[in-house]
Order: sequence, then C-alpha cells, then structure tokens
Amino acid sequence: MRIKRHACCSFPGARFCLLAVVAALAFNPRVVHAQSSCADGSDPDTLGCAAQQATPQQSVSSPSTLSVEERPQNDTPSADRSTNASAKGSLPGGASYTEGATRNGRRELEPRSSAPEPPSEFQTFVAATSGKMLPVYGAKLFSTQPAYFGPIDHGPAPGELIIGPDDELRIRIWGQVNFSANLRVSREGEIYLPKVGAVHVAGMPFSAIPAHLRSVMARVYRNFELSVDLGEIHTIQIYVTGMAHQPGEYTVSALNTLVDAVFAVGGPSASGSMRHVQLKRAGKVVTDFDLYALLVSGDKSGDMQLQPADVLYIPVAGPQVALMGSVSEPAIYELRGEETIEQLLDTAGGRTVIASGARLSVDRIEDRTRRRAFAVASDPAGLATLLAGGDIVRVDPILSDYRDAVTLRGAVANPGRFQWHPGMRLSELMPERDALLRRDYWWKRTRLGIPGPQLAEPDASENGASKPDAVQSPAAQTNWNQAVIERLDASTMTTRLIPFQLGKLVLEHDVSQDLELQAGDVITIFAQQDIQLPIKEQTVYLELSGEFVHPGIYSVSPEETLRSVAARAGGLTERAYLYGSTYTRKSTRALEQQQFNEYADRLEHQIQRNSLALVNESGGSGQQSGSAAGQQVETIDRALIARIRQLRSTGRIVLKMNPGSTGLDALPDMRIEDGDQLQVPFAPETIQVVGAVFNPHAFLYGNRARVDEYLHLAGGPSREADRRHMFVLRADGSVVGRDMGKSLFEADLSKLRLYPGDAIVVPEKDVRPSGLNQLMIWTQFLAQLSLNSVEFSVLK
Repeated sequence: MRIKRHACCSFPGARFCLLAVVAALAFNPRVVHAQSSCADGSDPDTLGCAAQQATPQQSVSSPSTLSVEERPQNDTPSADRSTNASAKGSLPGGASYTEGATRNGRRELEPRSSAPEPPSEFQTFVAATSGKMLPVYGAKLFSTQPAYFGPIDHGPAPGELIIGPDDELRIRIWGQVNFSANLRVSREGEIYLPKVGAVHVAGMPFSAIPAHLRSVMARVYRNFELSVDLGEIHTIQIYVTGMAHQPGEYTVSALNTLVDAVFAVGGPSASGSMRHVQLKRAGKVVTDFDLYALLVSGDKSGDMQLQPADVLYIPVAGPQVALMGSVSEPAIYELRGEETIEQLLDTAGGRTVIASGARLSVDRIEDRTRRRAFAVASDPAGLATLLAGGDIVRVDPILSDYRDAVTLRGAVANPGRFQWHPGMRLSELMPERDALLRRDYWWKRTRLGIPGPQLAEPDASENGASKPDAVQSPAAQTNWNQAVIERLDASTMTTRLIPFQLGKLVLEHDVSQDLELQAGDVITIFAQQDIQLPIKEQTVYLELSGEFVHPGIYSVSPEETLRSVAARAGGLTERAYLYGSTYTRKSTRALEQQQFNEYADRLEHQIQRNSLALVNESGGSGQQSGSAAGQQVETIDRALIARIRQLRSTGRIVLKMNPGSTGLDALPDMRIEDGDQLQVPFAPETIQVVGAVFNPHAFLYGNRARVDEYLHLAGGPSREADRRHMFVLRADGSVVGRDMGKSLFEADLSKLRLYPGDAIVVPEKDVRPSGLNQLMIWTQFLAQLSLNSVEFSVLK
C-alpha cells in the first residue's frame, strides 16, 4: 500500500502527524484511504479511483492480474502466513514435520527421517509359525514420503470452503464501474470495498460469497457484473494423536482433508488401526474413515475437509488375521466387525490361478489358552466361516499332478507331456527314429550351412583352427540299448522302473518292446553320455592333426586301435617327429583337473597352519616385525595358490617312444576313447631354458647337445637358482630330475643328452624367512605345468 505524505507533515509538528498515521495503521492495518484526488478529478472514494491508485503487483496465483494488496509492517503479526507457514511438532524418534517455503504457489513438505518400525507382536508370531514375515496390509502406501503435500492451488476452489482470515479474494467487477483487485480478509473477517465500506465475509462458505458481495454492491451501484475466485488460502492448525507414525501439531492448508493429513503424518504405525481413522471436532467424532475402502476400491467418499482445531485420532489396531499362500497379496489384515473368509479373500485381491480349489487351512487361538488347526472347504459354506483375531489362513497351491497324461523326456526332439488314453503304447510317442535326436542336435546341424558368422561363430581351438559342432559333440547319439518307464504304484505309493530296448522298438519294430502305458508314466530316453556303454557300442571320434598325410577327424570302430586309424589317415609325413607327439584325452583331463584342485586345497590348509605357527613363534620385542613378515609370506602364498587354481589341465598322456622313432610301427597299439586327440609336430630346432638363469630363451638345437652347454648359453644359473632341484622336461612330456637317482643327478644331469623340443627348468630358491620349502615345490609344480604350453610353442 502507498501512503501519500499529508500536508500536516511539512511543518515542525510533523512528528505528531506521523504518530497519527501510525495509529491509523494500527487500527486498520488492511486498507488505508489515500487522501488525494484521482487523475480524472473523480471522487477518490470510488471504485474507479481505487483501481487507478492500485499499486501494480503480480499475484502468486494470477501473475497477469493487478492486485491491491496491503503490505503489513515487518513487526506486525499479520504477515502472509501462506508463504511462511510452518509448524513443528514433537515427533517420535527426533523427526519433525516442517512445511517449507512456497515454490510456484505450492507448499512443499521437507523430507522426514525416522528409523523403520520393528514388526508388531502378531507379525513376529506369524513369522515364528509359518517361517515368513508378512507385511501389514496398506503399510507400503505410506513407506515413502510424498514430495508435495497439500491441495492443488490452481484448481477450482470447493464451494463448501469456509472463508477465514488471511484468505485472498480476487474480485472482478465490470459494467457501470470497472474494478479489479485482490483483497485479503482481515483478522476481523472483513474486506474493504470503496464506497461500500467494510464487508464481513469470514465464516461464510465460498459459494455464498458472490451473492453476498453482489447484494452489498447493489446498494451503491447499478448495472454491473461481478465474479469472485480464491487466490491464496489461509492455513489452519490441527492435532494428530493416537497410533500415528508421527503424531503432533500440524499447520496445513484449509483445503486439506482427512486423507491428506493421514499421508502427512506417515499413516498409522505398526500398531495403529487402518480401519478406524477418526476425525474429532469439538469433542465429537464427525467421521470414522476406513482406509481399506481407499486401498481396495479407491472409495474416498468418507473423506472430510479439515477445519481449525480438528483432532485426527488413530486408535490401536483391532483384531488382526494373517492371510498367506496362493493369494494376490499375502499380508496381515485388520478386521472391522464380523468378517468372513470370503470377504478377507476379496480384500486381498482373491486367490491366484494356481490356488487349490479343494480347501483352506486355518490356525486359530481358542480361549487365549491353546491353538487349533482345522480346514474349511472352498464352497460357499466354508467361505462363510467367520474369522477371529489371531487366525492364520493359508491357501495352498494345486498339486503338480497331471491326470490322463504321460511324460516323454531325455534325448528326444520333442519332450513334453502328452494326453493318455486307454490302450496307449510306446510306439505312439516315438513314431520314427528322427524323433529320438535332441532338437539342439538338428539346430547345430542346420547352423553348419550358414555362410556368415553372425548367427554361428565357430569355436576356436588352441591352434586357431575351427571344428564343426556336430563332430565336436557326437554325444548327441541315442542310447539304443536301454530306456525306462517310471511308474507310480497308486496302492503302495512306490515307484518302479520298467526297462525296454529302444533299438528293437524303433529300429526293428519288435512288438514285445511296445509296452502299454498307464496314466502318469514317465518315459526316459537316454543318450550315450548319460550311461557309460561298452566300448564296442559307443560312437568314438579321434582327431589326428599335424604331420599326417590326411589329418582330420575319424570315426573309430570298436575293433580299431590308434595305429590302424593312423594308417587310414595315410600314415606320417617325412618330417613327423613322433617323440614330440601330444596325445590328450578328456577323461584324463578331468581327473588331472580334480587332482589340481585337491592339491590347491591341501596347500591352502597348510598355509593356514603355517601362519598360525609363525604368529606363535614371533614374540617379545620382535613380535611386530614377525607378524608383518608372516603377513607378507601369507600374501605371497595365497597369490601362488590363486595361480594354481587358474591352471587348466591338458589331459596329456605320455607315449613311451624313443627320440629316433619313425613310422607307424612306433605308435602304441592302444584303444581309443571318444574325443581323443593326437598331434604329431614336425621336428623342432630349439631347446628351451627357463627359470633362474641370466638369459632365459630358446636356443638352436645342436647334434648331441647336453645340459651344461645350454646352461652356458643362457648365462648359467643366477644367484637365486636352486641347482639341487633343476630338472629337464622332455619333448614327450616326461621329466628327468632328482627322482632318477642321486648319482645321476649330481654327476650326470649336466651331461644329460638333450633332444629337439626338450626344456631345462631351473627353479628359484625358497627365500621365505620361515625356512619352509613350499615355495620351491610350487615353483617346480608350476614350471612343469607351464612348460606344457611352452612345449607347444616350441614344437609348433
């Protein structure tokens, strides 16, 4: 508001004039007439003059409207509570509710923090009975704090809203007189209209305000139209008591309702009721709201608008029951009066599609002394059973039992369940032999003809070559010798197996093997890898690579050996180096890998024992240094064990052949297992020296070369070298070391003759302060394993 300087303030007695103006402001802080003339010379007390003198100010609710708004002094209590409204109540756990500053005309709620509530006694009781902690139904609705709490200020104001002090009325008048102003209701409940005077509006519903203003304006003016809407709305003070999550005193908007307040306080606590939320006004209960109506069906008809000094009271929860099993929402539910099992199921969203339709189980506490379990049928009579506080209702799922069906599984193209009929036999499930290969087998066969790698990328082997999947995985072959029918005896509830010969049934159409099936039978078709068959009945593939005339993958008949299959491959080339051949086997690889893992487990266990012993040995003044040394040693040991666990066995079998062996007769006449691989390299020209030497490298092989010559080429053993445990890894995979004889090791190992592809390994000494020798063993062990890969690189 603008106050124009009065003439009396220009002489020395202006101090008394100023006091008079301040007194006038104190008696009427809302509206003060400016004693001046309008620009057009009209009466300064008219609506048109008041509109001319209005200070341009944008309203929060209507930015484009000019408003006449009284600006109170900073030290007066009539400051705008709509923008600075706040309320702080005593909340549990030290939390507090604060309605922060307005943002775009909305009051935002500052986040509240409180520790999660412990489960109620009944929740704990149900968990101890069923082994599952059920939530309280509806609690998750209040688990998160809304980012904004309050009414939508830009929506139409409800007609039943009671006008009170601090409300802003936006009045628009046109016709004989034009007037537009935003007037705030004073503490006395009045607004001031020029030429009309003070108009009392407080306590009236908003829907009655336009007619009331029109009637008082008609005393002075004729031929005009009038519209009124609400700008900013006053706040009220309410109280939240009982089992609320955060009880206390709250300041909220006059547009807020009971449900808004429930959300503001975080809902009922774990012990609070959701069926009886009471709104008390002047000591009487004006509404008893059931939150389940809002949660289940979205019914908010029982909601009521809040008024000043209202009390929101949440009593202790009433009788509770637990519903679990195959229902849409298992939870703890509160009863409101007498309720049946059917009503409880409707509240929970009904039963799921897999719920059993036979019966429901109920656990009940009787006379507060004992518990009783009983079952009710799922018919209308059973569902009409009345519930009691403490009941635990369980809806069991249906049994996974197929009636009038048989199951076909295993090495077949189309496993599954098929309808059974009287007189059904095995031949109806397996009409042709192609149905006895798995679908992935045919899929792999189909992918072999795809030219691009976008659908089927080949599996790269160690040497970079690729192998067809169908040859790599011949185990998709069917076991034609045996299949079984699993049948349940209904009288004794025991299972028995009925075997039959699949080959005679499908290939030879033997009627004696075409057994009759019964409902519930399970037919299992085995593949060759499922049951170990005699070698003569297995499908065996051998891979020959390297220096063969015709290398490739060969199917092996039961009577063939390694030598005969090599002959079918055209024999060996003139550059074949049989002494460096590598023969690998799947079963050997699996056994070696198991031994590696067991060895690593033993070493890890020994490290733990040694660490404890090292800690016990270190004491006194050297305790700290001994502990640090022990931790350092343990770190090294565990790193070595981790390296051992990363190793993968090659499954190599050492073939006993002489360095000068040539021709197919030198190959062992051994039997072949499925997946065996034989690689014959060409004669290498290097000797590998690795380990604790000054220059570990591969050196050219010289005729009749010996160990000491290549040690000399490598610069000799270093200071850290352990000469006592030096060994030679032969090209055929065998090791020449200390176990070959003490005299040979000490006197003749340096003079040992080497052959192409051999490797000299010089391990390092054990440098651990404890004097334990596991590091040496690991070094030797890792060297032997790593040299397999070294050997491959040398031979190739």
